[in-house]
Amino acid sequence: MDNKQNQTPLYQAIRDFKDNRNVSFHVPGHKNGEIFVSKAKEHFQSFLQMDLTELDGVDDLHAPEGIIKKAQELAADWFQSNYTYFLVNGSTVGNLAMILASCNSGDQVLVQRNCHKSILHGMELAGVQPIFLPPAYDKLNQRYTAPSVATVKGAIAKYQEAKAVILTYPDYFGDIYPIQEIIDLAHSCNITVLVDEAHGCHFSLPYLSAPSAVELGADIVVQSAHKMTPALTMAAYLHVQSSRVERERISYYLQMLQSSSPSYPIMASLDLARYYLATFTPEQSDILFAYIEKIRACFNNSDDWILEQSDDPLKICLRVKEGVNSQDIKQLFAEEKLYPELMTDKHILFILGLEPTIDPDILKDKIRRITDRLIFSFKHAKIEDKNHYFNEDITPLALSYADMQHQQQKWCSWEDASGKIAAEAIIPYPPGIPLLAKGEEIRETTVEKIQDLFEQKMSFQPNNRRNGLYIYDLTEGE
Repeated sequence: MDNKQNQTPLYQAIRDFKDNRNVSFHVPGHKNGEIFVSKAKEHFQSFLQMDLTELDGVDDLHAPEGIIKKAQELAADWFQSNYTYFLVNGSTVGNLAMILASCNSGDQVLVQRNCHKSILHGMELAGVQPIFLPPAYDKLNQRYTAPSVATVKGAIAKYQEAKAVILTYPDYFGDIYPIQEIIDLAHSCNITVLVDEAHGCHFSLPYLSAPSAVELGADIVVQSAHKMTPALTMAAYLHVQSSRVERERISYYLQMLQSSSPSYPIMASLDLARYYLATFTPEQSDILFAYIEKIRACFNNSDDWILEQSDDPLKICLRVKEGVNSQDIKQLFAEEKLYPELMTDKHILFILGLEPTIDPDILKDKIRRITDRLIFSFKHAKIEDKNHYFNEDITPLALSYADMQHQQQKWCSWEDASGKIAAEAIIPYPPGIPLLAKGEEIRETTVEKIQDLFEQKMSFQPNNRRNGLYIYDLTEGE
């Protein structure tokens, strides 16, 4: 490791500023933690002392010339990018900015259909013409994965004016796919590759076999530092890897979309997350993988679930067996104070950290109590498979974003929704992947899946769409 990676310039400057006991005649209003709600002051004060504004010596995120610039350069060096931006509004703002900076209104954009909602929002803001790439379906694990290389190749052949391809890598469950082939294929056709790598920040570690899309040459890669590495919530990176997108445009949109008063604690955590990864030792890696093996053994196959394999060792996914309600299992986990990251009708996802956080023997006892109780729990009748809810064809939106702006909306019950065009997205959250996208024709299989998830009390955005949704009233003016 390069000795310069031992530096944490942004964090150190904030700490020095705090230690100097400076008197605040500036924002924020808590005045270095001196003014705060009394019952919470003790817990917040040390954090508040690091909550600064753009003062001499602590630089400016939107025009970095000092310590923020140096911290971003250290991050670019570690992640092997040409330039790295610190983001304080999560991967969401990175996804919005990379699309706006890479595309113009009316551009054709190839996009993985099972993408995060922020990708759809970015395309809507940019006014592009999305061409949806259907993901492959993994019958064994009973979930959608990523578009195949053949699918992308077919889309490029059919839509030869495509300006960019937008991919998600890895998926929420930690699985990867041959993204290198897609990157090379796109570049051979002069197509920009944008990657939402929210769950892959730790792929920069040499101890993991899964490579980062940054390493593989994608043009822009966005990573959530807070998801898989030790950083504050909303801390993220945007990595620029080529000259296909003008960096000035990226800076412009980030300045437009992010707060003009960025959080210094979040930025400092980005400096420290890079430092954490860069100083992660082989000994730490050995401890981590031994710990993962013990934790996985605790979750071993039971009468109620199957322990899946994942390309990301930090992801542990249980696939519930037929006749078992995942919500019943979730409730039992909660009673044991075990909280998974994601719950679907068929999967329960747990995310480990880069260091041990629970004694495997304690976890083993908790899971034994859960499985003992499940033996006596009510088993449900076999549920009809309603997994194939994404369109299997390469398709554009039924209405362009420009046309949507001129259409009236009306309420429609789910019973009458098939064949109509959605005026809003319907999104299980987490993972934040819309089952129904705004401007998309509503399929009967999608309606059945959504209603099935409502019955299983899954969380949705918006949260009050059990009876129906808004559609575009195409009969208006006829």
